[in-house]
Amino acid sequence: MFVELNNLLNTTPDRAEQGKLTLLCDAKTDGSFLVHHFLSFYLKANCKVCFVALFQSFSHYNIVGQKLGVNLTVARERGQLVFLEGLKSAVDVFFQTQEEPHPLQFLREANAGNLKPLFEFVREALKPVDGGEARWTYPVLLVDDLSVLLSLGVCWELKGNMVILVHDSGDVEDEENDILLNGVSHQSHLILRAEGLATGFCRDVHGQLRILWRRPSQPTAQRDQSLTYQYKIQDKSVSFFAKGMSPAVL
Repeated sequence: MFVELNNLLNTTPDRAEQGKLTLLCDAKTDGSFLVHHFLSFYLKANCKVCFVALFQSFSHYNIVGQKLGVNLTVARERGQLVFLEGLKSAVDVFFQTQEEPHPLQFLREANAGNLKPLFEFVREALKPVDGGEARWTYPVLLVDDLSVLLSLGVCWELKGNMVILVHDSGDVEDEENDILLNGVSHQSHLILRAEGLATGFCRDVHGQLRILWRRPSQPTAQRDQSLTYQYKIQDKSVSFFAKGMSPAVL
């Protein structure tokens, strides 16, 4: 996880809030560093994490995770992390006969709206277990860019957290994606939007991050608070600074 980002959000793993929906959004830049941050954050918070990932392989997340101080292989072996590797699973769904319903079987069905196997997979992964297993703080569902998973409600039943990455298509006309993004934004308690620089590529500033805290139950004038920072991604960390205050230009 990135300590500077925790400071901006005024949080640490030992006092993370429960029952929150966090939307990660990127526009004209790669916001995947936010996914890596929250994955390592919740593992360090001793949460039970179900990670549904269709964007990268397990080995990719594990390599980045080790740089951030977590070992996904160990977390998976001890039952803290349940990882659905979408890239590999999609191949199995299309080219292998399944004896039991696969979480991603909707990919090959004419009726792509049947998400029940996926719902059952997440519910089974995050349900409390009595007995000798380690006790986790609370459940967390992390989704790396699979829009159809937004209809899952299991995490709310268990009073857990959800962290979801949705790409902003920007200048490309995509009505469905716009509706999705607006709908999830309306329900989110925290929105982190990574954006590319309007001036284009810069060696010392990789983009800007807009942070919006929301209280959906409050009147509009009382519920929103926002801050904007610029950032630079490094090998094992991310540096944040006020706009125009990069150390390279001071």
